[in-house]
Amino acid sequence: MDINIPLRELGPVDADTLRDAVLEQEDIAWDEDKSRQESFYVHDRTRSIVLIALDDNNWPYGASTRGPGWQRLIGTAMPVMQKIITNHYPGGGEVIRAVVANLVAGANIKAHNDIHQSFHCAHRIHVPITTNPKVWFTINGRPYQLQPGQAYEVNNQKQHSVVNKGAEGRITFIFDYMPPGPLATDSERTRPEDLSVGSADIAFRIPPEKLAISN
Repeated sequence: MDINIPLRELGPVDADTLRDAVLEQEDIAWDEDKSRQESFYVHDRTRSIVLIALDDNNWPYGASTRGPGWQRLIGTAMPVMQKIITNHYPGGGEVIRAVVANLVAGANIKAHNDIHQSFHCAHRIHVPITTNPKVWFTINGRPYQLQPGQAYEVNNQKQHSVVNKGAEGRITFIFDYMPPGPLATDSERTRPEDLSVGSADIAFRIPPEKLAISN
């Protein structure tokens, strides 16, 4: 989403439990779902654990689904998302993507803009899990160093890139939160509510356990 500034600092967030759960994942978990790398060429040097994936090809009517990392990580990711959304955004929207991304040592993500229509409608939130002094996140020509213990909203409509010249991977929890209401300021369309489920305990909707099959 275009938030008019390159980066918005959302302040401190307690992600220690999520960090511990992510770092305990077996190496094979990072290669269970390669859809992000296959769909977006700039992410070909990353590895991912997908919690929530969006059916990009059928926007805005394509559903989000639970990825292979859901069962292992959602219990620790949910409080982080809940805290950020309740503090900074209107409730009742939908988390349409959630992924733990690992930019491997010595790799980079080339400069790009997120062009899919869904990226115009959702807030892209980064929660750093690990980093090192040789990681630089550049947005609209300005370099930043995002720090664990903090949360940020990235303006993905500005050109952005990441370089990791360190000896270890840079791991970040990323989720896309789409507020309730029209999908864009110039549109009256909304997402069908039956694509996701809500709960009195959380401030946002999530993918159902299984997709309903219609005849």
